[in-house]
Amino acid sequence: MNKKRIRPVEPKNKKQKEFLNAIAELPVVFAVGSAGSGKTFLAASQAYHYLSFEFVDRIVIVRPAIATEDLGYLPGDMKEKLDPYLLPLMDAFNDLSNPKMVQDLVHEGTIEVAALAFMRGRTFNNAFIILDEAQNTTPDQMKMFLTRFGENVKVVITGDPTQSDISGENGLQWAVKKLKHCKSVAVIQYENKDVVRSALVRDILHHLEKNDKNSNDLPNSEENTARDLPSFITGTIDS
Repeated sequence: MNKKRIRPVEPKNKKQKEFLNAIAELPVVFAVGSAGSGKTFLAASQAYHYLSFEFVDRIVIVRPAIATEDLGYLPGDMKEKLDPYLLPLMDAFNDLSNPKMVQDLVHEGTIEVAALAFMRGRTFNNAFIILDEAQNTTPDQMKMFLTRFGENVKVVITGDPTQSDISGENGLQWAVKKLKHCKSVAVIQYENKDVVRSALVRDILHHLEKNDKNSNDLPNSEENTARDLPSFITGTIDS
């Protein structure tokens, strides 16, 4: 791989610098928090650089989604079934390098797409592993994922607990709680102020968070809201 053709990436704020330092120093890093803070892009950039300098032999990307539990209903082979859910990571790889080179790496298996639902029994060695959108894992799935690591691995797990499609505690929250004192693991917590996607996204997140807090402060807010909704939404039947 031609290292000179890889776009250099610099951290845009203190939190991003902390994230990159953690990846360099520890085998497992959780990046948790607001959308638009650059978690996925930075993870992809580090994976691509580790591959280009031959620190690892391959990149393994995993991005769970509720829909992937029934992969048989989607057309195509395993990679084609997962492609819609992996676009953010593939977009990042394409932004860092020549898209043709990225496609060649995918075709030869150097960049591997792994379905979380089919990872049981596997062990990954000499790999940079990215689990993106980890808030959509269950605790059992996360535990299974965390026990797949062999020798010489870097693992980055990203997600935003506020955007989970899992009812109850999700795998990201479970793992951060269980591993926060593990010396092999770093947890980087992003906040709305760390958003770099745009000032607009940062402003929207700020007001959403503020309004959520105000809603929770209202007495009997759920009951009041339900009373104002039509019966076909609340599930009640008018007598």
